[in-house]
This record gives sequence, structure tokens and C-alpha cells, in this order.
Amino acid sequence: MQSLSLIQQLAVSILPILFAITIPAGAQAFMADYLGDRTAYMTGRRTFSPLAHIDPIGSIALPLAGVAMGGFIIGWPKSLQFNPGAMRKPRSALAKVAAVTPLANLAMALLWAGVAVAADHLSVYFGEPLQLMALIGIKVNVALMIFTLIPLPPLPGGIIVQALLPARAAWQFSKVERYSFWILLLLMFSGILGKVLLPLVQAIVMLIVGAVL
Repeated sequence: MQSLSLIQQLAVSILPILFAITIPAGAQAFMADYLGDRTAYMTGRRTFSPLAHIDPIGSIALPLAGVAMGGFIIGWPKSLQFNPGAMRKPRSALAKVAAVTPLANLAMALLWAGVAVAADHLSVYFGEPLQLMALIGIKVNVALMIFTLIPLPPLPGGIIVQALLPARAAWQFSKVERYSFWILLLLMFSGILGKVLLPLVQAIVMLIVGAVL
């Protein structure tokens, strides 16, 4: 493949990144609704349309900045409100809602792998940019899947851990949430996050790509 300019790189990255960040939010909304919480439905968030879930900073600006700088891409959708009290078995229900996020990213990584295979059978004019977009889709979704599994609330990994703990321990663990943002910033800017997560991300990406291409 030819090397791309920054503008071209951003252009082929927009859709994969947008879907990787917003589709899991839609999946969470559907799961919460299925478990008895109608909040997402009433606020217009029970949809897979990216427009309903876009956060200008977390869904567009920050991820594209990561692409431009060639760094680890992270992002988030617009905050999704839940009413755990409306769900059946609230603690386990919240864990199920949280688990949907990494599972949705994994599903999308596999779907993008299918797109990469299909693109391989198209003309170079259409196939090459589509295959590049698919490879970006695989990488971004795997990266976000791993990132969301970090055991810090309110990340899905933290919510799942909290649901598995005994009630008293879960309450103590929930207090970590007020420091999570600063912990993540420290891990990111110290380079620890990249050193720990990137090898894992690369291994999973290579496994998926190697299986289809």
C-alpha cells in the first residue's frame, strides 16, 4: 500500500473509530432495556445510530488526535444514563450491561476482518482504501476492547469486578471511581499503559488478521 498523507489517514479512520466508540453504547442501551431499564429508550439512546451517542471530544477530537500522533487511541461516547433500580437483579444486570461493551468491540473487530477479506477481491482503486479502513477498524476495536477491560470504575472492567465482589467490598471498591480519571492519565502519560496494553493489542490483531488474510 502507498503511504498516506495525514488527511488521507484521518479520512479512512473516521468511520471505524466512530463505530468502535458509539456502537457499544447502543449495545449497552439495548441490554439495559432488555433487563428492564427503559431510561435509554426514553432518552432516545436505544439505537445503533452513531449520531445519538457522539461526544465531540471523546468520540471525535481525542481519537483523531491519537491517529495524528500515532499513539494509543482511546475515546468514549456521550454519557449513557441507567437506572439500576429498574433492572432485575441490579448488580448482575449492571455487569451484563458493562460486559456488552468489550463484546461489541470484539464483534466489530471480526466484522471488519470480514470486510478486509471482501476488499481483497475488489479492484485496487476500491479495495485498497477499504482494506486499510478495515485494518484500522480491527486495531481500534481491539484496542478499545482491551482498554475497557481495565478494572477501574466506571470502565466496564471495573463495573464487572464491582459486581463480582461481596457487597461491602464492592462499596469500598466503588470509591476508586473518583480517582480513576487521574490514574488513567498517569498511566497514559507515564507510558505504562502503552507498554502493558500495546503488546496484547498487537497479539490479538495479528491473530485476527493472520486468520483472514
